[in-house]
Amino acid sequence: VQLQASGGGLVQPGGSLRLSCEASGATLRSYTVAWFRQAPGKEREAVSISNRNNNRAYYSDSVKGRFAVSRDNAKNTAYLQMNILQPDDTAVYYCAIGSPILSAQWDSRMYHYWGQGTLVTVSS
Repeated sequence: VQLQASGGGLVQPGGSLRLSCEASGATLRSYTVAWFRQAPGKEREAVSISNRNNNRAYYSDSVKGRFAVSRDNAKNTAYLQMNILQPDDTAVYYCAIGSPILSAQWDSRMYHYWGQGTLVTVSS
């Protein structure tokens, strides 16, 4: 299984980016997809989850209302639309897939496969 994350880059505060996570060797619809990020000197945190069991999207408080997760099953690809980006959003973003129970979906240990990470830098 491979996850190819892309779409990161440099953006000004208030701008938008869309990250992509293309899967090969696995059918994304069969998994919960999570987006994590890790900023310099900080722990990795989950910011958005597309839960395959209830088809709902979940967001951390830090990104709620600004980020949106989606999937294109035909392309076997998940997306993270990020709007109103702020300097605090600067981080390496990772996609991951797994089959966590609902209460554990925010735990990175529940995800079996990870993309390589894509850097998002928000700066003027």
